[in-house]
Amino acid sequence: MKITFIRHTSVDVPPGTCYGWSDVPLAPTFTEEARHVQKNLTGMNFDRVYTSPLTRCRRLAAYCGYPHAIPDSRLKEMNFGEWEMQAWETIRDPHLQDWFEDWLHLPATGGESFEDQCRRVAAFLDEVRCLPARHIGVFTHRGTIACAQIYAGTVQPGDAFASDIPYGSTLTFDLSLIPPCRDGYCQNGK
Repeated sequence: MKITFIRHTSVDVPPGTCYGWSDVPLAPTFTEEARHVQKNLTGMNFDRVYTSPLTRCRRLAAYCGYPHAIPDSRLKEMNFGEWEMQAWETIRDPHLQDWFEDWLHLPATGGESFEDQCRRVAAFLDEVRCLPARHIGVFTHRGTIACAQIYAGTVQPGDAFASDIPYGSTLTFDLSLIPPCRDGYCQNGK
């Protein structure tokens, strides 16, 4: 079974703003970007389509012809808790520096860790891999795609954000070639 992850288009948020679970507006370039994504999806015949419940993903799914994509909260971006919608440089949380030093394991204040997010994504992938489908489409976020890359073994957790996954880009894995996670947070590349 193939699974294709589609990252949402650009957002209308000031640079340097911490956002994850917040439902932020899309950039004025949405239609142009969405048209490009739609064109890139031509020929991909999805048996099922899922989406993060956040508007930036649902709108892209609808534009691309999937207005009834199945929302799944496990596909949301990382929850940055009390830091949401603050400029990184203005966050005065004494926990912030510790988090920067160990963002894999430490949760954002009132939120979750990257490891927590990857557990959510692994649970989703372990579930959908059992479905009778040949190709699944998933409209989602950068962090969620990084978790999927860890699940697939294509990157190590510490390198999850070393490469760029541009807005509106796609990434496809063959789940039949990847062992199930089962333990919640897996690194199939080891």
